[in-house]
Amino acid sequence: MVPEQLNRKGEVVGQRYELLEIIGSGGQSVVYKALDYVDGDHVALKVLESTDPDACERMFREAHIMTQLMGTSAVRILHQCKTYDGLQALVMELLEGKNLADALDLLARAKQAVSPGWLFEVLDPIVSTLEYAHDRGIVHRDLKAENVYLLDPARGGGVRLLDFGFSRLERSPSITAQEMIAGSPAYVAPEVWREGSRQAGRSVDVYALGVLVFRMLGGKLPFPGTTVEMMRGATAAPRPSLHALRPDLPRDVDHWIQQVLAIKPEERFQRCGAAWNALRAVLRT
Repeated sequence: MVPEQLNRKGEVVGQRYELLEIIGSGGQSVVYKALDYVDGDHVALKVLESTDPDACERMFREAHIMTQLMGTSAVRILHQCKTYDGLQALVMELLEGKNLADALDLLARAKQAVSPGWLFEVLDPIVSTLEYAHDRGIVHRDLKAENVYLLDPARGGGVRLLDFGFSRLERSPSITAQEMIAGSPAYVAPEVWREGSRQAGRSVDVYALGVLVFRMLGGKLPFPGTTVEMMRGATAAPRPSLHALRPDLPRDVDHWIQQVLAIKPEERFQRCGAAWNALRAVLRT
């Protein structure tokens, strides 16, 4: 619930975007559905309700990253502007559909397993986007089911990769505290738990991809439980068997899990694309 004093419904931002309703919030930001007076379209508009220099720099970098990723499955940025009281705002495409986490919950309730074919259909564009980003020194750092969005098939379908607020530019100074754990606990790589997020490289996205695949095919997270239990599982526990949860999958899928979720980053696949191609070979899809 967003405090009433932060609800800007009815405000016009950038002399162009009328804020209609709140559709999301998190951290220091509030996201609105807005009407673009110029084009007549509905858009999503994210307002940073803070003037903290680090928060402002983070939003600036988020916009910069999204601009670099235009043409991929990353959510599309349309405009940058400011509110009447000088706060930063990002205008993005308005997405209609549901996130992957909600879709997986629906399948679980219906007791339906995810097929390898659907797995590749959904995640192929996401992996391609991560590869494109990594080649440009961009690490997402918050890949998870909630940040994969399935667009409404009736409107053309497709997928989007969301939330670049935690992303790291490898060639820029870090604005994340050394001890901070960036990302969602279930998807956080062992080296981040041990050393913090500041130096986290593309291996953390490889690890998160492995968690996401396990979640999709296995119907559960590899290391469920409390945050402490997730941390202990990621950093020390034996890697779980996906084949035990899905006997219909080849036994070699467990070798893939061992490598993609390896505790030491140097023992992991070094690229998301390499991990993806290896999984495709194992599942023969």
